[in-house]
Amino acid sequence: MMSNQPTLTSTDIWPSLPLDAWQDTYVTLHMWTQIIGKIRFAKTPWINHSWHIPLYLTVRGLTTSTIPYGSRIFQIDFDFIDHELLIQTSEGARRAIALYPRSVADFYQTVMETLRELDLHITINTKPNEVPDPIRFEQDETHAAYDADYANRCWRVLLQSDRVFREFRSHFSGKVSPVHFFWGSFDLAVTRFSGRSAPEHPGGVPNLPDVVAKEAYSQEVSSAGFWPGAGLSYPAFYSYAYPEPDGFKQAEVRPDAAFYSKELGEFILPYDAVREAESPDQMLLEFLQSTYEAAARLGNWNQKELQQLTFKSQLHS
Repeated sequence: MMSNQPTLTSTDIWPSLPLDAWQDTYVTLHMWTQIIGKIRFAKTPWINHSWHIPLYLTVRGLTTSTIPYGSRIFQIDFDFIDHELLIQTSEGARRAIALYPRSVADFYQTVMETLRELDLHITINTKPNEVPDPIRFEQDETHAAYDADYANRCWRVLLQSDRVFREFRSHFSGKVSPVHFFWGSFDLAVTRFSGRSAPEHPGGVPNLPDVVAKEAYSQEVSSAGFWPGAGLSYPAFYSYAYPEPDGFKQAEVRPDAAFYSKELGEFILPYDAVREAESPDQMLLEFLQSTYEAAARLGNWNQKELQQLTFKSQLHS
């Protein structure tokens, strides 16, 4: 039987996301995700390296996953297909908040009022994190853009990146983070750990308590991710090591489009190089693997011990 599904090209699956085309939406959506992330943060037990605060990809957007409220459970989801914020409780209650051009202050007030309607009384720190010149959520009438098409495109890029990052994550048997979306920096990340302690991080991240950065980087890491490009002018994948071993910035990595940014202190692979590649998955995996290998080799990680065996072929035989 013939399928009625259209044949998708790599550029359909990995849509274009030029930063200048949706800059205002990007900034507004960043603040909206911070509000929802801070709600999760306020009610979720602390996990090492702040793993209790991120959001996660879904087939429709981003989710907090389940959040405890006493013996009750609730969850908040961004839906970038129907463009709404969905708040649900374990008792079956459901509220939807429309996503459209509205100020951060209006979005914040509506979310908090809706939570109270559901008998969820939660207080958050309304000062944004990891951004210069923050405006408290309840006062932010400046950021009020929402381009539904570009919000959907950003989610689709994150969704595909999440899929490839999960494949990369599966090849490591040591301590490794989930693939998660950090709302503070608005990036999707996955982090591998050597198993050794690291020198104390100097802190200094804008509007982020130094104690958080110091704990997050208390162990040696090789971390990679995707972000839409604030401060770079275009979307990109990144990879860095902490502490950065000698020779890391001069290491040869793949593919040819990748380079080390002295300004950012990390390897960069422009997103457009991936979306236009014959095999985007392969190019991205080459970048993730080669930058990890550079960090691990130069940092004297026990790569043999940390290598994950592949059981897929055995399990399906």
